Amino acid sequence: MTHIYKIFLRDQWAALLQDGVFNGAPIDLADGYIHLSNKDQAEETAQKHFTDHAVIILARIKEADLTSDLRAALKWEVSRGGAKFPHLYAPLPLGVIEAYWTVEKSGQGFAFPNDF
Repeated sequence: MTHIYKIFLRDQWAALLQDGVFNGAPIDLADGYIHLSNKDQAEETAQKHFTDHAVIILARIKEADLTSDLRAALKWEVSRGGAKFPHLYAPLPLGVIEAYWTVEKSGQGFAFPNDF
């Protein structure tokens, strides 16, 4: 079973909860897709791109549960270090998120849960 992850700032998460859909962070909007990570990439993504924040929200999506339209909009493309990253070329609906965690920064970076 493949899971993909989106890292949200608290205000982005609150907007998703209110609106029911996430159209993207500023970087997503600029690049034309929503940046996602697989499990092996999520922690590095947090450490690399969210160091200015004390708290992030880590959301997990089960790829197999995506609608056919969302599966068609999900592209695995070469990015950082030559690795393939999931990029969503569509808004992300709240209903596809199966779990989430509030992750705080510790002295060495973000303290991801063991079971994410």
